Amino acid sequence: METPHTLKEKVRSLPATSGVYIMKDALGRVIYIGKASNLRRRVGQYFMVSYKARASNPKIASLADSIADFEFVNTRSDAEAIILESKLIKQWKPRYNTLEKDNKNFLHLRVEMFSQLPRFTFARNRKDDGSLYFGPYLGTSALRSALREVKKKFGILLSDAKPKKLGDGRWMLYDDARSEISAFENIVTPDEYRMRVENALEFLRGKDEDTLRQAGEKMEEAAAAMEYEKAAKWRDLVSAICETRKANARGNVSADISRSAPEVAERALESLKRALKLPQKPKAIECFDISHISGSFCVASMVRFENGEPAKQKYRRFKIKSFVGNDDFRAMREAVGRRYRRLAEEGAPMPDLVLIDGGKGQVFSAMKAFDEEGVPPPAIAGLAKREETVVTDEFEEIKLPRRNEGLKLLQRVRDEAHRFANSFSESLRSKKIRESILDDFPGLGQKRKEALLKSFGSIAKIRSATAQQLQQVDGIGFETARRLRFFLDSNFPESAAR
Repeated sequence: METPHTLKEKVRSLPATSGVYIMKDALGRVIYIGKASNLRRRVGQYFMVSYKARASNPKIASLADSIADFEFVNTRSDAEAIILESKLIKQWKPRYNTLEKDNKNFLHLRVEMFSQLPRFTFARNRKDDGSLYFGPYLGTSALRSALREVKKKFGILLSDAKPKKLGDGRWMLYDDARSEISAFENIVTPDEYRMRVENALEFLRGKDEDTLRQAGEKMEEAAAAMEYEKAAKWRDLVSAICETRKANARGNVSADISRSAPEVAERALESLKRALKLPQKPKAIECFDISHISGSFCVASMVRFENGEPAKQKYRRFKIKSFVGNDDFRAMREAVGRRYRRLAEEGAPMPDLVLIDGGKGQVFSAMKAFDEEGVPPPAIAGLAKREETVVTDEFEEIKLPRRNEGLKLLQRVRDEAHRFANSFSESLRSKKIRESILDDFPGLGQKRKEALLKSFGSIAKIRSATAQQLQQVDGIGFETARRLRFFLDSNFPESAAR
């Protein structure tokens, strides 16, 4: 357990950036999860609770007194912190968090980019399925209004659509009366429909200013003509468009935007070939990212894109084994070295481009890994987050225009690697938190802990076992089983009915 003096030292070492903090009690249980735009300032407030605050809010006083340790997760923005906080609260249900403990998530807009004819549907949860997600939406009515407008304006398919493929390679989008009232052609090629989807996505990303301006003008015209019901509809549409943009800003942290139309991907690859002076288009790109929490659970991810699309069956994860702590450069060197040493041993082809999440330091670490393994490197580039500057393996810095298709592809690959690394680090941390409860039971050595886990298979099953069942495990006698059952009942009241 951390002492108060040690905790305050730990607070002073926190970054003054946005993130999520995870408070734990003396038994290692997660008791509160919060978000902050400045982690150092916000977490520090828990150790400076005034007498007046204690008197007016006993809950704050109780929480402050219960904190024995904390962890934190850096985020790129306040919006990412909001999303991560909500996700972790739903997962752990800390007793001092009174909101967001239900299992109902905010609504998302899901675009099935993996489909030949992508549909626009609703979803409660993001899935690793190659779809593009917008949101989460804090209000569902705005999302539904915006989606109706998107269908009307761009002629896209919604969740209830069941298009039919015709013999000449074209598709019939609707086979009922809706095809008669639509302003768009009902029979289209996949490429024609993809153009509709791209235009709709531009609108949802907030890049169609004309629609917002026109809706505002029509609202004012209807109000001036005292057509208040009509004005209210336009007002609702303006609100829906604005909420869509806000939701997109909240959700673009982890949105899977890797899928794109083949022609867009082809342009992006050609752009990268020119910008990075490559001998051929980088049809196979592998990207590495490092993730850790306060120096713990350090892992690396590698994602692979082929022809501009994710090849998810070829993704790889690496537990960093050569050291413990926070050293992104060393972790990058280990992950890159392990990956390409294995490819060289198997005689497998190298990717056309190795992308590193980071700047010159990370790129140098990757190059050093190839040198240490004696493996000839392919083209290597880094993408530094703050300015989105591309760093080549000759340490040249390239600033591509923000709308450059090649830069957009690099960002999609980098963001997917970041998401994949974070999910791995989070799963390891979650497993550690679940299993650390046995570490806090006095008198239980490593062999008996391993015997319990081997016998029951998981902490959840140990929690649900009776004292008699616990006693069946080698090394667990009557008195130990009784005390362990009492310990579990005290820490997990929901499993105490036995």
